Amino acid sequence: MSSIEQNIKELKQQLGPSVKLVAVSKFQPNEKIMEAYNAGQRLFGENRPQEFEQKVKSLPEDIQWHFVGHLQTNKIKMVAPYAALIHSVDSEKLLFELEKFGAQNNLNIKCLLEIFIAKEQTKQGFTFSEAEELLERLRTAPLKNVTLCGVMGMATLTKDKEQISKEFTQLYSFFSRIKQRHLHLSEFKEVSMGMSEDFPIACRLGASIVRIGTKIFGEREYKE
Repeated sequence: MSSIEQNIKELKQQLGPSVKLVAVSKFQPNEKIMEAYNAGQRLFGENRPQEFEQKVKSLPEDIQWHFVGHLQTNKIKMVAPYAALIHSVDSEKLLFELEKFGAQNNLNIKCLLEIFIAKEQTKQGFTFSEAEELLERLRTAPLKNVTLCGVMGMATLTKDKEQISKEFTQLYSFFSRIKQRHLHLSEFKEVSMGMSEDFPIACRLGASIVRIGTKIFGEREYKE
């Protein structure tokens, strides 16, 4: 059994049946992705549009590709036609450009709203109040080509487990509140939170999707 296969097996045992594992394969060669694929993994995540598009076209068709990185509006065409789920809708501008692209190309694009929960200002996303205001406005002008499937958040990069727990708890509480208040959002079911270092905390606090790269593939070779 390869190390990648072993890592996936161990992770799935830890996650249990209710949490979906997205193997974050950014910067990983196709050979490593195929090792994971041959171990039964079918959900993969990429964060750069060009690399995302290249991998979609060169790897097996039954892979479900998730886009997990910052998406610029001029790169939508590289991602939206292929993504099973876009985790990182971090602005109204991006959301409405996705809606426009979906209308022009007869697509229904599944997305998560990225919520800013961390201390680091370098991270992106809606504040809780911005997301609530947006969803209230969408009641009277619903999206036709974008389906909102839940929320995504990235915790502060810290060893402080209490801080991480606090941030994930806030995200899950927000998700629950929105789900109760907006019953018309029938697909609003996903909470994407937790990465290689903090996924056990995320799972304990309600994650339905975790995004894990290093614990599957090992350290990446970063490319410019």
